[in-house]
Amino acid sequence: MLEYLIPSKTRRKILSLFFSDIDASYHLRRVGREVNEEINAVKRELDILTNGKILKKEKRLNKVIYTINDKYIFFNEFLRIIFKENYFTQQLLKNLSRLGKIKFICISEKFLKKQKIAKGEVYLLIVGIVVIPEIITIISSAEQKMGFEINYTVMTEEELAFRKKNNDPFLWGFLKQPKFMIIGEESELMK
Repeated sequence: MLEYLIPSKTRRKILSLFFSDIDASYHLRRVGREVNEEINAVKRELDILTNGKILKKEKRLNKVIYTINDKYIFFNEFLRIIFKENYFTQQLLKNLSRLGKIKFICISEKFLKKQKIAKGEVYLLIVGIVVIPEIITIISSAEQKMGFEINYTVMTEEELAFRKKNNDPFLWGFLKQPKFMIIGEESELMK
């Protein structure tokens, strides 16, 4: 889907690389190896992304190091767009019919930025009539691929309404933080 917005395959790969780990820094040859593209194409795209202020570059010793510019005006928007293309989100969307009758799936921005969460917090909220073994399979696969635990909670629409009505601190702690909707609308979730 992203190929319609960003026609350059190399640029899409580079953006995915940088936005999948926003704290990482790469030199030219490593970017070339990671995205498996020719070095000249990679250099051209890195220059375009640097000129557009999406990436920052700095010289360290005899290498130019590239990092994501988290001050870029559309940083959060790019983060969300690129996240919709990642393995975990694609697995959720691809297997949606097997997951049950899902009303909402939303994920904390902390997950997108790979920030640690406190004990008792979750990265993922799933609301609806859910087939738990299917969710467990997808999440376990994503955990192995991503290398960290994905804390999540599942509840019915009735439980969601009950918890919101009774000002459940666990639920409101999740709902008040920045989040990203995979399924459903945030305005509906917050009603």
